[in-house]
Amino acid sequence: MCAQPAVPDAAAPPDWRAPGELELTPILRAALDSFSEVGYHGTSVRDIAARVGVTVPALYYHHENKEAILFSLLDASITRLHGLCLAAIADAGDSPEARFLNLVECVVIYMANVGKSARLDTEIRVLSPAPRKIYSAKRHEIETLFVQVIESGVRTGVFTVASPADTARALLGMYQHIPRWFQPGGRLKAPELARRYKDISAHTVGAPPRVIAMAWD
Repeated sequence: MCAQPAVPDAAAPPDWRAPGELELTPILRAALDSFSEVGYHGTSVRDIAARVGVTVPALYYHHENKEAILFSLLDASITRLHGLCLAAIADAGDSPEARFLNLVECVVIYMANVGKSARLDTEIRVLSPAPRKIYSAKRHEIETLFVQVIESGVRTGVFTVASPADTARALLGMYQHIPRWFQPGGRLKAPELARRYKDISAHTVGAPPRVIAMAWD
Protein backbone atom coordinates (compact mmCIF):
# COMPACT_ATOMS: atom_id res chain seq x y z
CA MET A 1 0.00 0.00 0.00
CA CYS A 2 1.10 3.59 -0.62
CA ALA A 3 1.93 5.86 2.28
CA GLN A 4 -0.25 8.83 3.16
CA PRO A 5 0.47 11.98 1.11
CA ALA A 6 2.92 14.36 2.68
CA VAL A 7 1.78 17.71 3.99
CA PRO A 8 2.94 20.79 2.06
CA ASP A 9 6.00 22.70 3.04
CA ALA A 10 5.95 26.35 4.00
CA ALA A 11 6.44 27.47 0.40
CA ALA A 12 3.21 25.85 -0.84
CA PRO A 13 0.57 28.34 -2.00
CA PRO A 14 -1.99 28.66 0.82
CA ASP A 15 -5.08 29.71 -1.15
CA TRP A 16 -5.71 26.68 -3.30
CA ARG A 17 -9.30 27.73 -4.01
CA ALA A 18 -8.15 30.94 -5.74
CA PRO A 19 -5.02 30.05 -7.73
CA GLY A 20 -5.12 32.95 -10.18
CA GLU A 21 -2.82 33.15 -13.16
CA LEU A 22 0.78 32.00 -13.04
CA GLU A 23 3.39 34.66 -12.36
CA LEU A 24 5.49 34.60 -15.52
CA THR A 25 8.28 36.63 -17.07
CA PRO A 26 7.31 38.82 -20.05
CA ILE A 27 8.86 36.28 -22.43
CA LEU A 28 6.94 33.35 -20.96
CA ARG A 29 3.71 35.37 -20.82
CA ALA A 30 4.08 36.30 -24.49
CA ALA A 31 4.85 32.70 -25.40
CA LEU A 32 1.83 31.44 -23.48
CA ASP A 33 -0.44 33.91 -25.28
CA SER A 34 0.96 32.95 -28.66
CA PHE A 35 0.81 29.19 -28.01
CA SER A 36 -2.80 29.64 -26.88
CA GLU A 37 -3.77 31.63 -29.96
CA VAL A 38 -1.99 29.82 -32.79
CA GLY A 39 -0.50 26.71 -31.18
CA TYR A 40 3.05 25.65 -30.49
CA HIS A 41 3.85 24.84 -34.12
CA GLY A 42 2.24 28.06 -35.32
CA THR A 43 4.49 30.16 -33.08
CA SER A 44 8.09 31.07 -33.89
CA VAL A 45 10.76 32.41 -31.60
CA ARG A 46 10.68 35.57 -33.70
CA ASP A 47 6.94 35.92 -33.00
CA ILE A 48 7.54 35.67 -29.24
CA ALA A 49 10.40 38.17 -29.37
CA ALA A 50 8.24 40.62 -31.32
CA ARG A 51 5.46 40.39 -28.75
CA VAL A 52 7.89 41.18 -25.95
CA GLY A 53 9.75 43.84 -27.90
CA VAL A 54 13.18 42.22 -27.71
CA THR A 55 15.56 40.86 -30.29
CA VAL A 56 15.78 37.16 -31.01
CA PRO A 57 19.38 37.00 -29.63
CA ALA A 58 18.13 38.66 -26.44
CA LEU A 59 15.43 36.02 -26.10
CA TYR A 60 17.98 33.25 -26.64
CA TYR A 61 19.97 34.68 -23.75
CA HIS A 62 17.12 33.59 -21.46
CA HIS A 63 15.89 30.44 -23.22
CA GLU A 64 17.84 28.01 -25.37
CA ASN A 65 15.06 27.49 -27.91
CA LYS A 66 11.29 27.31 -28.34
CA GLU A 67 11.11 23.87 -26.73
CA ALA A 68 12.87 25.25 -23.65
CA ILE A 69 10.23 27.99 -23.44
CA LEU A 70 7.44 25.42 -23.64
CA PHE A 71 9.07 23.29 -20.97
CA SER A 72 9.44 26.31 -18.67
CA LEU A 73 5.72 27.00 -18.99
CA LEU A 74 4.72 23.37 -18.45
CA ASP A 75 7.06 22.99 -15.50
CA ALA A 76 5.81 26.18 -13.83
CA SER A 77 2.20 25.07 -14.19
CA ILE A 78 2.58 21.50 -12.95
CA THR A 79 4.80 22.60 -10.03
CA ARG A 80 2.21 25.15 -8.97
CA LEU A 81 -0.64 22.66 -9.23
CA HIS A 82 1.27 20.11 -7.14
CA GLY A 83 1.81 22.68 -4.40
CA LEU A 84 -1.88 23.62 -4.47
CA CYS A 85 -2.87 19.95 -4.21
CA LEU A 86 -0.68 19.48 -1.15
CA ALA A 87 -2.25 22.56 0.45
CA ALA A 88 -5.74 21.20 -0.30
CA ILE A 89 -4.87 17.88 1.37
CA ALA A 90 -3.47 19.64 4.42
CA ASP A 91 -6.67 21.67 4.79
CA ALA A 92 -8.75 18.48 4.88
CA GLY A 93 -7.18 16.86 7.94
CA ASP A 94 -7.12 13.06 8.22
CA SER A 95 -10.48 12.25 6.60
CA PRO A 96 -9.97 10.37 3.29
CA GLU A 97 -13.26 11.65 1.92
CA ALA A 98 -12.46 15.27 2.80
CA ARG A 99 -8.98 14.91 1.29
CA PHE A 100 -10.46 13.43 -1.87
CA LEU A 101 -13.08 16.15 -2.28
CA ASN A 102 -10.50 18.88 -1.64
CA LEU A 103 -8.19 17.38 -4.26
CA VAL A 104 -11.00 17.27 -6.81
CA GLU A 105 -12.01 20.85 -6.05
CA CYS A 106 -8.39 22.02 -6.24
CA VAL A 107 -7.70 20.50 -9.66
CA VAL A 108 -11.05 21.51 -11.15
CA ILE A 109 -10.70 25.13 -10.03
CA TYR A 110 -7.13 25.24 -11.32
CA MET A 111 -8.15 23.87 -14.71
CA ALA A 112 -11.01 26.36 -14.90
CA ASN A 113 -9.07 29.44 -13.80
CA VAL A 114 -5.72 28.80 -15.49
CA GLY A 115 -6.98 27.58 -18.83
CA LYS A 116 -4.15 28.77 -21.06
CA SER A 117 -1.51 27.08 -18.95
CA ALA A 118 -3.57 23.93 -18.41
CA ARG A 119 -4.21 23.49 -22.14
CA LEU A 120 -0.48 23.33 -22.79
CA ASP A 121 -0.44 19.82 -21.31
CA THR A 122 -1.44 18.49 -24.73
CA GLU A 123 1.85 19.81 -26.16
CA ILE A 124 4.09 17.49 -24.14
CA ARG A 125 4.33 15.28 -27.23
CA VAL A 126 6.74 17.81 -28.79
CA LEU A 127 9.18 17.66 -25.89
CA SER A 128 12.36 15.68 -26.30
CA PRO A 129 12.78 12.66 -23.99
CA ALA A 130 14.68 14.33 -21.14
CA PRO A 131 12.31 17.25 -20.44
CA ARG A 132 9.27 15.07 -21.14
CA LYS A 133 10.49 12.63 -18.47
CA ILE A 134 10.86 15.46 -15.93
CA TYR A 135 7.41 16.84 -16.65
CA SER A 136 5.75 13.42 -16.70
CA ALA A 137 7.30 12.59 -13.32
CA LYS A 138 5.79 15.73 -11.77
CA ARG A 139 2.42 15.00 -13.33
CA HIS A 140 2.65 11.47 -11.92
CA GLU A 141 3.15 12.93 -8.43
CA ILE A 142 -0.32 14.50 -8.65
CA GLU A 143 -1.81 11.23 -9.88
CA THR A 144 -0.14 9.48 -6.93
CA LEU A 145 -1.85 11.87 -4.50
CA PHE A 146 -5.21 10.82 -5.90
CA VAL A 147 -4.32 7.13 -5.79
CA GLN A 148 -3.18 7.40 -2.18
CA VAL A 149 -6.34 9.18 -1.05
CA ILE A 150 -8.61 6.74 -2.90
CA GLU A 151 -6.70 3.78 -1.45
CA SER A 152 -7.11 5.27 2.00
CA GLY A 153 -10.85 5.57 1.42
CA VAL A 154 -11.05 1.98 0.27
CA ARG A 155 -9.17 0.78 3.36
CA THR A 156 -11.58 2.62 5.66
CA GLY A 157 -14.62 1.38 3.74
CA VAL A 158 -15.78 4.79 2.54
CA PHE A 159 -14.92 4.17 -1.14
CA THR A 160 -15.61 1.05 -3.20
CA VAL A 161 -13.45 0.75 -6.31
CA ALA A 162 -11.62 -2.25 -7.72
CA SER A 163 -8.59 -0.27 -8.92
CA PRO A 164 -7.70 3.05 -7.25
CA ALA A 165 -4.95 3.65 -9.85
CA ASP A 166 -7.27 3.23 -12.83
CA THR A 167 -9.94 5.32 -11.13
CA ALA A 168 -7.47 8.13 -10.44
CA ARG A 169 -6.31 8.17 -14.07
CA ALA A 170 -9.90 8.23 -15.33
CA LEU A 171 -10.83 11.13 -13.07
CA LEU A 172 -7.74 13.16 -13.96
CA GLY A 173 -8.42 12.58 -17.65
CA MET A 174 -11.89 14.05 -17.13
CA TYR A 175 -10.52 17.12 -15.35
CA GLN A 176 -7.91 17.74 -18.06
CA HIS A 177 -10.68 18.38 -20.60
CA ILE A 178 -12.11 21.31 -18.61
CA PRO A 179 -9.89 24.03 -20.18
CA ARG A 180 -11.08 22.97 -23.64
CA TRP A 181 -14.67 24.03 -23.02
CA PHE A 182 -14.94 26.07 -19.82
CA GLN A 183 -15.34 29.83 -20.29
CA PRO A 184 -14.23 31.82 -17.20
CA GLY A 185 -16.52 34.70 -18.13
CA GLY A 186 -19.54 32.50 -18.77
CA ARG A 187 -22.62 31.80 -16.67
CA LEU A 188 -21.09 28.73 -15.03
CA LYS A 189 -18.57 29.81 -12.41
CA ALA A 190 -15.60 27.79 -11.20
CA PRO A 191 -16.94 27.10 -7.65
CA GLU A 192 -20.19 25.69 -9.04
CA LEU A 193 -18.24 23.65 -11.60
CA ALA A 194 -16.14 22.25 -8.74
CA ARG A 195 -19.27 21.20 -6.82
CA ARG A 196 -20.62 19.39 -9.87
CA TYR A 197 -17.34 17.59 -10.46
CA LYS A 198 -17.04 16.65 -6.79
CA ASP A 199 -20.46 15.02 -7.08
CA ILE A 200 -19.44 13.12 -10.23
CA SER A 201 -16.13 12.10 -8.68
CA ALA A 202 -17.69 10.96 -5.40
CA HIS A 203 -20.13 8.76 -7.30
CA THR A 204 -17.21 7.39 -9.35
CA VAL A 205 -15.37 6.17 -6.25
CA GLY A 206 -18.55 4.63 -4.82
CA ALA A 207 -18.88 7.10 -1.95
CA PRO A 208 -21.91 6.83 0.37
CA PRO A 209 -24.71 9.45 0.47
CA ARG A 210 -23.12 11.45 3.28
CA VAL A 211 -20.02 12.03 1.15
CA ILE A 212 -22.16 12.93 -1.87
CA ALA A 213 -23.80 15.54 0.36
CA MET A 214 -20.37 16.86 1.36
CA ALA A 215 -19.61 17.47 -2.32
CA TRP A 216 -22.32 20.14 -2.42
CA ASP A 217 -21.34 21.96 0.78
